[in-house]
Amino acid sequence: MSDQKNPFEAMMAMGQEMAKSINPALANFTPKGFEALWPTMPKEVMETVMGKTFNPEGLDAKTKLLLTLGALTILGAQAEAQIRLTVRHALEAGATKQEIAETIALVGVFGGVPAMTKAMELASSVMGDGAEDDA
Repeated sequence: MSDQKNPFEAMMAMGQEMAKSINPALANFTPKGFEALWPTMPKEVMETVMGKTFNPEGLDAKTKLLLTLGALTILGAQAEAQIRLTVRHALEAGATKQEIAETIALVGVFGGVPAMTKAMELASSVMGDGAEDDA
């Protein structure tokens, strides 16, 4: 019997070694740590960058963030940090808890119940007690 590693484990180990050689701080990288580096943008900044400023007839930032949340929901556990970050930004852009829950539930029809459940858990962790419930 050989002592070979699982090809996926070998690939991950190689990637980790490469990241450490590029930047030793990446040895302790976590998705939660990445989230901390990306602050929630103010509503006005999001509207300028993502909203109707450059496309007056287009979608507003809130709608774009809800669409993004829907797409991330389908990815499920692969997009935990991105889902939390998008929920934070959607709230800041004016989305209600109800709109966020509806977005996730609607996309759950296409992405499956496990992905929907995971996204709801992640969204709930962000919305918690600190978010206003204006739904």
